[in-house]
Amino acid sequence: MRFSKYFLIILFLACGILAHAQQDTVITLQQCLDIAIKNNLQVKQASVTAEQAHIGLNQAKENLIPYISGGANRNLTSGRALNPVTNAYITQSVTSDNYNLSGNVTVFNGLALQNAIRQASLAYQSGKMAFQAAKDIVTVNVITTYLQVLDAKEQLGQSKSQLAVAKENLDIAATKEGYGANTTASTYSDLKGAYAGNVVGVIQAQNSLDAAKLTLFQLMNIPYNRNSDLQPLSAQDLIGDNGVNADQVYNTALQQLAGVKAATLMRESAEKGVQYARGLLYPQLSLGAGVQTNYSNLNSSSYYNQFRNNYGTYVSFGLNVPIFANHLKKNAVTLAKLNLQSYQNIEDNTKVQLKQSVETAWYNMTAAYKRYKALQDEADAYTESYRVQKIRFDAGVITSDLFLYAKNNMDAAELNLIAARYDYIIYSKILDYYQGKLTQ
Repeated sequence: MRFSKYFLIILFLACGILAHAQQDTVITLQQCLDIAIKNNLQVKQASVTAEQAHIGLNQAKENLIPYISGGANRNLTSGRALNPVTNAYITQSVTSDNYNLSGNVTVFNGLALQNAIRQASLAYQSGKMAFQAAKDIVTVNVITTYLQVLDAKEQLGQSKSQLAVAKENLDIAATKEGYGANTTASTYSDLKGAYAGNVVGVIQAQNSLDAAKLTLFQLMNIPYNRNSDLQPLSAQDLIGDNGVNADQVYNTALQQLAGVKAATLMRESAEKGVQYARGLLYPQLSLGAGVQTNYSNLNSSSYYNQFRNNYGTYVSFGLNVPIFANHLKKNAVTLAKLNLQSYQNIEDNTKVQLKQSVETAWYNMTAAYKRYKALQDEADAYTESYRVQKIRFDAGVITSDLFLYAKNNMDAAELNLIAARYDYIIYSKILDYYQGKLTQ
């Protein structure tokens, strides 16, 4: 019995320690980025695609190396057959072995092999850029969501502060209600309703925070931990560089953004693909060489002597001129041109979408900045108005409706100010992404 009691005590203490540890889990922005990039399936697939392109490049280079093959055959025949020694027909069992080693190399084929190497090299470079672009997209999504969580957290803190003020006002009104000292008969119920509204505001802010955190954990592709917390960013981290205009950001993005580089490299690769297909229309010159030997049981010489004495060598030059092949190579050129046109369209569309996205982010950032500056003045004015109305309400000069009107204005202005500040920060970070400043 005593052992069971001690066991329960230890179990409760352990649970408390684990719960406290879970509650105190603090995740930094860098940790979120590292986890998200590591677990993101699009990033993993882009890595696989880049490695496939790397193998394609290696194969294109190795196609220039002579092709060498060797073979060995043993033949067992009976009845009428050809004597491998005299080349005369005989009727008996024959055992013979043949060995050969041959090689072949393409000397010229319209530079198709060389263009295939250039095509594969550009495709591999594009694959690496696409891999980086996938990581960049994850990076900007994590950073903006991280900031949204901080925004929601600050909104929750402000809502709780407003709830505390509402609770204080309600307690004062409750005390006055007991003495019949409230200005009007509805003062207490008005403040009670205002307090309930602030409770709803806290619940909504908590829900918004939970939703933002859930989105962040989904981006990291790990189980959601509701009790985790994010490390705040310093003021320096929260200030985006807005010292450039939209055109400057766009021009920088054309040079820095991995996604744009990937599209350009694939278009250049497709250009080499056209040259490769055209090269196959030219005559092909090849060089071949080989050595062979044989053995037969009909020969009285030993196996070694036959292997040594029967060998022969050859060197060959081959010229293959394409005359007509059901338009296979001609259609291959046409398809390569269409493939090039497709990648040109992709490149152009990438640049158009980039310009539109930069302009939208720039507009949203500047609009958020103007809104934030205006809301600062509004928040200051409503805070002062609330201070004055609070004094007048406590003195019984004004009724609760005027007092609550002033408080609601102040509360709304403070929450709007927080939202505008983080809107500005988030769009600043998006513009940083377009300028290649968020690359991991």
